[in-house]
Parts: sequence; C-alpha cells; structure tokens
Amino acid sequence: QVALLDIDICGPSIPKMMGLEGEQVHQSGSGWSPVYVEENLGVMSVGFLLSSPDDAVIWRGPKKNGLIKQFLRDVDWGDVDYLIVDTPPGTSDEHLSIVQYLSATRIDGAVIVTTPQEVSLQDVRKEINFCRKVKLPIIGVVENMSGFVCPKCKNESQIFPPTTGGAEKMCQNLNVSLLGKVPLDPQIGRSCDRGQSFLAEAPESPATLSYRNIIQRIQEYCEQHHFQEEKIM
Repeated sequence: QVALLDIDICGPSIPKMMGLEGEQVHQSGSGWSPVYVEENLGVMSVGFLLSSPDDAVIWRGPKKNGLIKQFLRDVDWGDVDYLIVDTPPGTSDEHLSIVQYLSATRIDGAVIVTTPQEVSLQDVRKEINFCRKVKLPIIGVVENMSGFVCPKCKNESQIFPPTTGGAEKMCQNLNVSLLGKVPLDPQIGRSCDRGQSFLAEAPESPATLSYRNIIQRIQEYCEQHHFQEEKIM
C-alpha cells in the first residue's frame, strides 16, 4: 500500500505523470480522499485543486506550509506501507516544512536525484548538506539521464558529459550511496506525457531494469531501517 504526496506546490506534475489529470479530490467524514491510480496506490497533489492544469499557484511560504500540513493531517490515506513525498528541486520552504512536520515519524530517508553534469551536481551537493543539517538520513543518490544507448547500433553516448566524474564520484567524495544510474530513454518522456507506466510499456528496457534495481535497494534499506528501530525500541 503506497501513498504518493506531491508537495511541488508551484509545479505539480504528478497528476499528469500518473494519468490523473482532471480528477477531483473528494471530502468525506474522515477527511480528503486521495485519488487512486490502482487499489494500492493513492495520490494527493495541489494539481487536483486547480481549475485548469495551466493555472499558476502564486503563493508565499506560509500558504504553502499550510497546504502541506493539511495534506498530512486531513488526507485519509488509510494504512500505508510507504509514503513517498515528491518535492521540488532546491532547499526551500517545502523541504523545511515536510521535514519539520514528519520529524516525529522517524523518516526513513531521502532519495536524491541528479544528472551527470557538474551544473546539476552543484545543486545536489547543497541538497546533501541540507539533509545532514536537518538530520534527515540519505538513502542514496540516483543518477538520471545517465548516457544514451542507441537502439540500433548499441553505442552509448554521453548526452550530459560527467566532466567531474558524475554522481559516482560525488557519492564517493561525500560518503553517500549511489543507488543506480537510469539511462536516457525517449519512451520515459512519452510514458510520462501519456500518464502510462513506463515499466509496463517497456519491460525489457535497460532503464526499466535500472529502476527495478533502485526500487529493490530502497526497499532493502527501509526494511533494515525498521529492523534497527525495533531493536532500539
């Protein structure tokens, strides 16, 4: 049972990627009901509260924080095994708010996503330092758009050259785990635009195999984290 919470208030892309555009949030006696992709996957996003996908959300910090608190407090998620929170890039109000509001729950950790080039790694180093300052565990780093393998000639091209060693070198320097590398695959973009599951549409793609390995590593980390907590308690 998985809950997916989109707190990218100004750029909510989760409804589009999940094939849920145009869906509405319904209120019941127990709170807001999430929108379900499958029986075991519920989603909540500010995108469900907008009259049009093109509407701009022009809010200052306090209003964003209030909505994030409402999503955590008033959404009837039911019993879930995983709460996945999608945040915007950077280290802004949304990040501080979610860490603060969930501090008592002993968050498993953050998965940080980067691309190989230095201009992206510069921002990601800030994210890693942010996590350490607020005592948020780091599950690991995923390198996205990590090379492109031509489907015809099978040669690999570095579309975003890792001039400083990419995520792998950064992880070694900062002592964090590299969860995996996801190669560029145009089908990923097409699946997201259509709101379809890339893993179902391209089960044999190298990117799908990479995703599955990353998911397995995250699950193993979370299970180990819970096991250690139970021993402490």
